[in-house]
Amino acid sequence: MRNLRLVFALFPLIGASAADNSLQATLARMDSAAAKYKGMKATITKVQHLEVMQQNDVETGTVAARRNTPKDLRMLINMAPPNAKQALLSNKVEVYYPKMNMVEEYELGKAASMKDTLLLLSFGSTSKEMLNAYTVSPGPAETVAGQKTTRLDLVPKDKQVAAAFPKIQLWISDDTGVAIQQRMIDKTGDYNQATYTNMTLGNLTEADVKLDIPKNAKRQKPLKP
Repeated sequence: MRNLRLVFALFPLIGASAADNSLQATLARMDSAAAKYKGMKATITKVQHLEVMQQNDVETGTVAARRNTPKDLRMLINMAPPNAKQALLSNKVEVYYPKMNMVEEYELGKAASMKDTLLLLSFGSTSKEMLNAYTVSPGPAETVAGQKTTRLDLVPKDKQVAAAFPKIQLWISDDTGVAIQQRMIDKTGDYNQATYTNMTLGNLTEADVKLDIPKNAKRQKPLKP
């Protein structure tokens, strides 16, 4: 479950155009956007919200994602100080902590199939793939980071996914047709939220999604709880 939550916390979800905020119109534009998607770069603001304390922990950084094929996607997140770290998601998760000069490696195990499903959904998926994985309903029109959006509310159909986050929300930009904010909510009301600004879409190079770490960095796999 720990590795599954880590996977979810790394996903920037790419959605569909919502100029018409009806669900069918949004899904139709999603299919149009899916045919064009190759990769993205953006500034990311991550919020970890603790409902019982009404507390938000905020981090900022950058994110880059590159898709060669539907099954070959790499994503790099680079978070800024004071808690600087790099995280690379591919066939496994690698997190580099520069203060300790250490890389932690997470094998996805049972989470791998969910990772593949979410990556396909998040980066250039079709409406059919979304509806196969989630029960989807339209939310209200809202403004996020200065952009007009339509919110989509997603309930995972997979039991393991739903156990971690029974509800996922996406805010789809009316102008760009991509999700500029995502929120993954657990049973307690706590949530992980990511907001994307300064986004550019297009082809990325291998160097754009590669960990930049010293050769002498130590590598270890976290102990199982």
